[in-house]
Amino acid sequence: MSNRDTARVKSVDQSPEKVMNKLVSLAKRRGFIYPSSEIYGGLASCFDYGPLGSEMKKNIKDLWWNSMTRKHRNIAGIDASIMMNPTVWEASGHVSSFNDPMIDDKTTKRRYRADHLIENHIEKLRREGKEDDAHRVSTYYERASDAEDPNRAFYDIIIAEEIKAPDTGSSDWTEVRQFNLMFQCNMGALADSSGIVYLRPETAQGIFVNFHNVRESNRMKVPFGIAQIGKAFRNEIVKGNFVFRMVEFEQMEMQYFVKPGTQVESFEAWREERYNWYIEKLGIEKEKLHWYKHDKLAHYADLAYDIKFEFPFGIEEIEGIHSRTDFDLKQHQEFSGKNMEYIDQITKERYIPYVVETSAGCDRLFLALLCDAYTEDVVDGEQRTMLKFSSKIAPVKAAVLPLMKKGEMGEKAVRLHDELADKFLVQYDDAGSIGKRYRRQDEIGTPFCFTVDHETLENNTVTVRSRDTAQQERVSISKVQAFLDEQLV
Repeated sequence: MSNRDTARVKSVDQSPEKVMNKLVSLAKRRGFIYPSSEIYGGLASCFDYGPLGSEMKKNIKDLWWNSMTRKHRNIAGIDASIMMNPTVWEASGHVSSFNDPMIDDKTTKRRYRADHLIENHIEKLRREGKEDDAHRVSTYYERASDAEDPNRAFYDIIIAEEIKAPDTGSSDWTEVRQFNLMFQCNMGALADSSGIVYLRPETAQGIFVNFHNVRESNRMKVPFGIAQIGKAFRNEIVKGNFVFRMVEFEQMEMQYFVKPGTQVESFEAWREERYNWYIEKLGIEKEKLHWYKHDKLAHYADLAYDIKFEFPFGIEEIEGIHSRTDFDLKQHQEFSGKNMEYIDQITKERYIPYVVETSAGCDRLFLALLCDAYTEDVVDGEQRTMLKFSSKIAPVKAAVLPLMKKGEMGEKAVRLHDELADKFLVQYDDAGSIGKRYRRQDEIGTPFCFTVDHETLENNTVTVRSRDTAQQERVSISKVQAFLDEQLV
């Protein structure tokens, strides 16, 4: 069994909490992710990306952006404003319906999703072998979801079943009410409703309102796509699992505009391409990816799938692929009064395009790659922790390590580092034993280490060590850059 296989078995044997604790600790210790404003006690579900984390996140975004806008001649990118005219969110339905059913505990002042409390209660009954009770409550829950007043129906179930808060055991509940997830703020000098704007809860609407701008400026013909990477903000009731669910997060979205009637064909093509991207470009193991088909669709969709990843805490979504019909463009046509039709210059046919959406969470993908790469094995009789990143994702591509930091070895190592640094992110490390330096680089996922030693002074070769195998070979110092060019493709 290989080192990687051994590590996988060990990871399975560990509890999800233990695995996540190790990941969170490593992420902070090595500069991937820090708690936001930590010196003031932090802020719930807000995080800062450190030196290595920001570099790795940039690698992820660059790979996504290039795969969308460089590979496809009919897809262009934009960077829309975070704050938009508030009517945008009325048209999209976010003002009236972007809500979650919320319930508060009067004693602890903690807030919970009412539907999640009921779902967790049903699962608890099943785990306890109370299938009849679970079925009974599940039936009530399905009826409540479709009731005229679902909030009241949810509250009745919570009270009747004596459902308690999962973290405190308290149950002094308020009524259930709808909680809008958008962050509201005021723009300008007046603190009245005329100055209300919202931090965008998604990046898609910035694409839809620029449909004609992009089409005209780039002379696009249907089918064509508009891609965007940007921040979105949601005042989530339930947060947690590190960077999986945050109030401030980054989306990588592409809206693909097609002729009505062709959306299923485009949907299937994008579903295949996006799934393969995770395996071929990011190096995620196929066994960790799962498809989930939505049977209960959003009001704007006629087909929807999620790509899910097997996190330590469960199988969760990292990307959604949705056929959104013509809902968005029609809504913006109605609310703005502007014609959103597309005219085919050859057939003179007029129609409002349908949309196929691919929407990936950058922060969730970051966490998925961290989880997928985390490996524990034994090298030379010592336990080591390694992040087995794809070379495209690894924040540091190589390390230069002089066996002795003074004298000609140190000078040659500095020169090699500076030459490589023009093209790659390279670390220079001369502190501690060579074994400790290798372990430090393994822990941050550096694919290769180049050691300048006594033999370097004799024949101008360096030792190159591979992270994954810990095997070493010698290469001419003049060919190190060519070696990296070949290995890091």
